[in-house]
Amino acid sequence: MRLLLIRHGQTPANVRGELDTAHPGPGLTPLGRAQAAAIPAALGGEDVGAVFASTLVRTQLTAAPLAESLGVQVRVLPGIHEIEAGDLEMATDHASYRRYLGTAYAWGTGDRDVVMPGGTDGHAFFDRFDTSVAQVLSSGVSTAAVVSHGAAMRVWVAGVAANMRTEDAADHELDNTALIVLEHDAGSGWQLISWSGAPLGGQVLADETAEDPTGESIDEAVG
Repeated sequence: MRLLLIRHGQTPANVRGELDTAHPGPGLTPLGRAQAAAIPAALGGEDVGAVFASTLVRTQLTAAPLAESLGVQVRVLPGIHEIEAGDLEMATDHASYRRYLGTAYAWGTGDRDVVMPGGTDGHAFFDRFDTSVAQVLSSGVSTAAVVSHGAAMRVWVAGVAANMRTEDAADHELDNTALIVLEHDAGSGWQLISWSGAPLGGQVLADETAEDPTGESIDEAVG
């Protein structure tokens, strides 16, 4: 299977730099809606057979234009939502970014016993994300688009892609509607094919002024 992992479009929380992970979460900004609208044309060369989103509003709104263009329904997966910030929810300071991202990246390196302050550990995160991706694998399509979240995508890819280093996941940017492409083989598991940090509609849809810790490289996010 070819898996197209897409980060959701811009939200007001992304603009303000808030660690906003709770359900149901915010909708999209006008730029976020434009980013979502650009996805169908940007993925015109892909044979997408199914479109999935998380339980949070922003991913479903982002996935809607692509699903409509393909004449399919957005399928909601229960386990691909953002990494819960716990006690750091809605924080906007660099110390909180460092604690949140440091915990998440520890999971990506294999240290899944680390617990997010007031939240869960890495075992719980990978269990839920893997379970939902298994549903995608069993969908029977050759190419699936999955709209998820910045930190969750980074950590899951770092943890499962055989050819991906956690340091690379931390160093690469992942703007709103950026795309990570992976392929799955029953024998070798997941392989990273490409990581495009810019919005699918091109750099014209990027917001360089937004405080967006889960979209920036870890060095930029923590100052």
